Parts: sequence; structure tokens; C-alpha cells
Amino acid sequence: MDNKGRIAIPAKQRECLVSLCEGRIVMTAHTEDKCILVYPETEWEMIRPKIEALPTFNKQALRAQRLLIGYATPLELDANGRVLVPPTLRDYAGLDKSLMLVGLGKKLELWSETQWLQSVAGAELDDEPLPPEMLSLSL
Repeated sequence: MDNKGRIAIPAKQRECLVSLCEGRIVMTAHTEDKCILVYPETEWEMIRPKIEALPTFNKQALRAQRLLIGYATPLELDANGRVLVPPTLRDYAGLDKSLMLVGLGKKLELWSETQWLQSVAGAELDDEPLPPEMLSLSL
């Protein structure tokens, strides 16, 4: 990330974002991890109504709405494939100069490199059982 808070999207992801959504994206807070979710605008527009439909009397659902919708910021890649990460999201995710942009199919995650390395190392210690879908997956 540069001094102005901009990140350059790598060429491969940039080409994909330009073809999918003309470089228009939505950044928002992750509900479980201190990172930023990056959606192509078209994908976000399909997800947003589902988030809005969550029951507001459920504290976990309301928290998810507040984070996902409250932090949602529409952005557009500039001519050089850069995007300004809003200060509120930089603060939320603790972003600094060294970042990790992780592709997850229909979305990306933007992490501080330090947080990413801690998260990956901590995953080995996680005692949460694997979901059944993972048990049948062959890599």
C-alpha cells in the first residue's frame, strides 16, 4: 500500500475485475477476521439483499449486517489498476504497507501481511471440527 492508502490490484485479478464489472468493486469488513472483503460490484449486488434480509432481532445477524453493509464502500479501479482503501477499512483491518491479497473464487480478501501470517499459523491450532463437505474433498 502506498502512502496515500492505495493498492495496486495484480494484473491477473485486475483483468478479471475489468471484464466482470468494469473495475467497479465493493470493499467491506469481514465479520469474523480482521481483513477486508473485496467483491466485484455485480457479485455484491447479488449478496446484499440476502444480508439485508437477515433477522435484526438476532444479535449475530445484526452484527453481520452492521459490519457488511455499514462498511460497504463502492470503489472503482483507476487507469493504473489502483484503488484507494478507505481509512475506516484500513483501521478496521489494521492495514499497513505490507499486504496480502487472497483470491477466494468470487471474492478477494485483503489482509495485513502480519495478520495473514498469524491467521495461517493459528489455523493449525484450531480445534474446530472439519465440516462434512471438507471430508469428502479430494485435492
